[in-house]
Amino acid sequence: MNIDLLNDTELEQLRNLINSSDKIALCCHRSPDGDAIGSMLGWAEYLYECGKVPVMIIPDAYPDFLQWMPGTERILRYDKHKNFADEIFAGTQLLFCLDFNTASRTDGMAEAITASPAKKVMIDHHLNPDMDTVMCISRPEACSTCELVFRLIWQLGGFDNVTRKCAIPLYCGMMTDTGGFTYNSSRPEIFFIICQLLTKRINKDKIYRNVYNNYSEHRMRLTGYVLYKKMVIMAEHKACYFILTRDDLKNFHYIKGDAEGLVNMPLQIKGTKLSISLRQDTEKDNLVWVSLRSVDDFPCNRMAELYFNGGGHLNASGGRLECSVEEAEATVRKAIEEFCK
Repeated sequence: MNIDLLNDTELEQLRNLINSSDKIALCCHRSPDGDAIGSMLGWAEYLYECGKVPVMIIPDAYPDFLQWMPGTERILRYDKHKNFADEIFAGTQLLFCLDFNTASRTDGMAEAITASPAKKVMIDHHLNPDMDTVMCISRPEACSTCELVFRLIWQLGGFDNVTRKCAIPLYCGMMTDTGGFTYNSSRPEIFFIICQLLTKRINKDKIYRNVYNNYSEHRMRLTGYVLYKKMVIMAEHKACYFILTRDDLKNFHYIKGDAEGLVNMPLQIKGTKLSISLRQDTEKDNLVWVSLRSVDDFPCNRMAELYFNGGGHLNASGGRLECSVEEAEATVRKAIEEFCK
């Protein structure tokens, strides 16, 4: 099966960029998820095999259920080591921007990324890339950035040297960005890649358990609370939504990642096409984070663009509202009532 991403000229350009750079850095978006962390770890391992010593920089914390992945101990958090990270951005020769389409998605890191004199290469699967790069490898049809990283390694001829330390995070990123291969994952190329990753002796069942069966007691009780107390069903529009306030999060001892995946659960209700979660920021007033999930051809990315200052993929998108929780709920109800017509 042909899974090549680049033409011959582009492939040679990427190879030359790597070979000619001694100082290489990798970065991803704020609140990194499995695909962001997985693609960074996987690409970094490939670069190690090429004789490089890349630095991985993330804007802020990532969920506890991803910290088991090999290589996470080498990740540098910008919010904890800003001055050191700024020096790296200022001095690096080649900067790989993974799993984001515009610098603003890195929040406080955006200025350092934009100002960096490094040659920038974007590897991403979100719509409408908007960055000044020497190379933009943007494929919105891909299930994940990890898929793209694998395909690049394959095309560069690096698969034979891929280790378990590279294969595990790439599989994890593909798995998490498709909800355990339940959406945006019907292309045969995806399962060809999985077959190849399995030859590296990864334990896909254990990877699943490490991510989805690794929650705290507080997260489990939060799940029950959301389903019993917080879920609002708008049956006439085949939609659901729920709101987690700052007090809710405090009561259930919320830590980063505890709300991950909750937005998918209302889609288990027969006939439901759309699920939206609202989560009040734990620190900033008048900031509400929005996650959207849908099934079939319902374009939640379009809804995210129109109503929630966001975007994403057909069945998985996100956004943010700078308002009170009450105003955010009114916006959600308006979006559902108007859009679902």
